[in-house]
Amino acid sequence: MASSKGYLDFILEQLSELDDVSYRAMMGEYIIYYRGKIVGGVYDDRFLIKPTKTAAARMPAASMELPYEGAQEMLLVDNVENRDFLKEILEAMYEELPAPKKRSKQVVDYNKLA
Repeated sequence: MASSKGYLDFILEQLSELDDVSYRAMMGEYIIYYRGKIVGGVYDDRFLIKPTKTAAARMPAASMELPYEGAQEMLLVDNVENRDFLKEILEAMYEELPAPKKRSKQVVDYNKLA
């Protein structure tokens, strides 16, 4: 089941107090970025975040769920109505998140392919 654009819009509105929140659509779901780092995503109309130590400590009762088959488990955020909570948890977990991977641009010499 793919996530609805309406639920994504709701999550983005809840995160609107944070600077530099963005998303990318991927196979019917949405990856959420905060200041260039992946914090989680919207999967099957659920907001899941990476299970950093800080996030787990702030949500001790949160369930671990699979975003999709074959993925690593993530923390289900069930308190999505609380903007202050969402802002605090994303800010707190930011330093624990890995830096974005540099995408290398692959140059293809089409003359060699002929």
